Amino acid sequence: MIFLIAWRNLWRNRSRSFIIIASVAFGMWSGLFIGALYFGMGKARMRIAIDHEVSHIQIHHPRFSDDQEAKYSMDSDSLLAVLESQPDIKSFSLRSVATGMLATTSGSRGIQVNGVDPTAEQTTRNLAGFVQQGDYLNIEQRNRVLVSTKLAEKLKLDIGNKIVVTLLDTAGAITSGAFRICGLYQSENAPQDELNIFVVKTDLDRLIGSNGRVHEAAVLLQKDDVLNQVCNRIKQVFPHLKVERWQDLSPETDLLLSSLNTYMLIFMIIILLALSFGIINTMLMAVLERTRELGVLMAVGMNKWRIFGMVVSETVMLAIIGAPVGLALVWLTVQWLSRTGIDVSVLMGEVMRDFGFATVIYPELPWHNVAQTFGLVVLAAVLAAVFPAWKALRLRPVDAIRG
Repeated sequence: MIFLIAWRNLWRNRSRSFIIIASVAFGMWSGLFIGALYFGMGKARMRIAIDHEVSHIQIHHPRFSDDQEAKYSMDSDSLLAVLESQPDIKSFSLRSVATGMLATTSGSRGIQVNGVDPTAEQTTRNLAGFVQQGDYLNIEQRNRVLVSTKLAEKLKLDIGNKIVVTLLDTAGAITSGAFRICGLYQSENAPQDELNIFVVKTDLDRLIGSNGRVHEAAVLLQKDDVLNQVCNRIKQVFPHLKVERWQDLSPETDLLLSSLNTYMLIFMIIILLALSFGIINTMLMAVLERTRELGVLMAVGMNKWRIFGMVVSETVMLAIIGAPVGLALVWLTVQWLSRTGIDVSVLMGEVMRDFGFATVIYPELPWHNVAQTFGLVVLAAVLAAVFPAWKALRLRPVDAIRG
């Protein structure tokens, strides 16, 4: 009976009811859409970290990460044999890595030199796709180097310019080599671009004396969900080497993904707090306008707690109607934007690249949070209805009928 009366009361003032329904729908839409943006950015950041930066797994000498000295290397033949035998591995790249000083006529800078096999690097992280000007590395051309557009801008470099790289070889002696810029690249991670240059592995091996050795093995898997299995298998074969997952190599990305649910909950609570004040105001007006009616109901025997339940039921019904509408709207919005994307390159492209994010955001609806969000919306509606219902409880039948 209470629910039937509450339902009929909703449509006595349709404008007011539609305002609350629209408010609840907008709260549901905005909360889930913000969550979809965050989840889309988080997933894109994870894919950038895996596909373009650190891969799923990296293998190093246990002491290489400390100082990145050239003498801490691994045997390339044994790594090659094991990695080629793993069916879950999509591709891998065996690299020589050295830190040193890059010198030009306009200045110098500390740099990490990555000696790579151009073909393997392309299949592992699509390095050729980052080249903005010039040509990709060619194994048939000696002493060619890829430099980032940001580094080239700061050091006033251009394609065809010569740079001198000073490094420590495997014996700890200082060695230098001249390289000519064949191309300028730009990835999604501007800070990393500024610190890394790429040369052909054989050129770097010849310079530092690391023929037949590698400093880093980057492994890209067929599927994300086999990461732990493959990592454990490699550790069993090479217990003396340091085998790390992408979560260990890019902890900031792992932290971002693990905190997305918390961020979404915080934003949802803020949105629902604002929504609650609107519901309180609207329902309080509804109670005050029906003072005489409520007085009559109490005079004929309806106790105050049923009055309380009727007011709360009205609000909950409005929330239950509005929340699915908001869910349908956010689903349509995400479906559309997940195909077209949101290009923020004009507004904040450099800022996004400075933090390693893509400049085009593809929202992804967090379905595992939909039930939580629906529950929060209903809870907010119930809490917002408490004050108007409490005001109804304080009414005295005689005064209400006179009022």
